[in-house]
Amino acid sequence: MVRVLKRCRSTIFRELKRNHFSDPCMPKCDGYYGAAAQLRTANRRARERKLIRHPDLLARVIERLKNGWTPEQISNRMQHKVARLRVCQETIYRYYSREGIRDDLRWYLPNHCSARRPRHARKRLPPRFHRDVSILFRPDDLAHRRQFVHWKGDLVLFKQSFGQSNVTSLVECVSRFALLLKTPSRHKMPVMVKIVAAIRDLPYPAQKSITLDRGTEFVSRPHPQAEIGTHTWFCDPSSRWQKGTVENTNRRAGRWLPRTFDIRKLSDHEIKVKGFCGCRP
Repeated sequence: MVRVLKRCRSTIFRELKRNHFSDPCMPKCDGYYGAAAQLRTANRRARERKLIRHPDLLARVIERLKNGWTPEQISNRMQHKVARLRVCQETIYRYYSREGIRDDLRWYLPNHCSARRPRHARKRLPPRFHRDVSILFRPDDLAHRRQFVHWKGDLVLFKQSFGQSNVTSLVECVSRFALLLKTPSRHKMPVMVKIVAAIRDLPYPAQKSITLDRGTEFVSRPHPQAEIGTHTWFCDPSSRWQKGTVENTNRRAGRWLPRTFDIRKLSDHEIKVKGFCGCRP
């Protein structure tokens, strides 16, 4: 059992002794059971919780919470001062989410949450974009701008009071040739349909690849590759500098298309004319 569980022998003996099940009405059922052991452990934790057993420590914690301290700051300060009696941040969170509800301690926390999931129970969501489409694996010709075949794209957003209309900008890496496309929504399919329609009208050699950021509007990455064979690359998270060409184009076009402008008043042709005036060298 020690070799299989990879635990010390004394740890296993202590667990068997502490959570041994015994009932006088069922003498033949004496032994160790996982469900009974978990129930005993939960009852023991609820009864012997540290902040309940030490009222002075609880008073210090509540005082600092009311002074604006976070549980992390309280725990780290106790560790820094090497206090004989201290608690970790998870103990404080566990107390306020159970016993602390009647004291309304959640109002003294930054997010005012009434419950908190345990630290090790938080599941990380799977990534929306596969690792193989990262910009780090792009060809050298694309990285060094040697061919007139690669594009970079981004979305230009406006005030929400004007609706979901926005502008999708596409810039060729070598020639800096820019396309501004009016899209009715920032959802993935309307944006991708506009991009595919714009690139499809170009000569076939100029449809090789396009580099985008990791926004939700570009999640439908297989769409351009399946439609016209254009390979899609994605920048690293929070790395706008990796597509600086299109970011600079958006900044210049923003002089004629500011965020406070109602994009619904312009047609596709008028947007192209404004984009041509704004994207000067």
